[in-house]
Amino acid sequence: MDLTTVKIEPPKDCNTILGMAHFIKTAEDLYEALVNSVPNIQFGLGFCESSGPCLVRHEGNDVELRRLAAEKAFEIGCGHSFLIFIRNAYPLNVLDKIKKAPEVCTVYAATANPLEVIIAEIAQGRGIVGVVDGLKSKGIETDEDLAERRQFLRKIGYKLG
Repeated sequence: MDLTTVKIEPPKDCNTILGMAHFIKTAEDLYEALVNSVPNIQFGLGFCESSGPCLVRHEGNDVELRRLAAEKAFEIGCGHSFLIFIRNAYPLNVLDKIKKAPEVCTVYAATANPLEVIIAEIAQGRGIVGVVDGLKSKGIETDEDLAERRQFLRKIGYKLG
């Protein structure tokens, strides 16, 4: 068994969602989940087919994000994994619908941080072992940090003033 990593740097002003599904119609169902979640969302997705021709299936409404997601999904190359880049939305706006897609088994990460996907490769193929999301914790939040966090959430409209 060989262990490798694949780095994912979200494009500017984008978030990344990485998960596992199980069927060829995943690409179309995830497309529908995304466009029905947030008006004006821009996205691209890549889905690694795990049988038959074993192609990276791709969909999206933004040509560049679609290309990037397909290329990065191909680099990951783990059967039935999917990768989505989104702009003009946050993962929390779409995760519920993504998780409810009948093919989706799990979501490994949903973030604007850089990711490293830890991959195991054996004779049969490749699989995702885990994901490193962002950086190591540097400390415990102080009262000042807590106040800044609460203020930020209200500033961006996710909590009442």
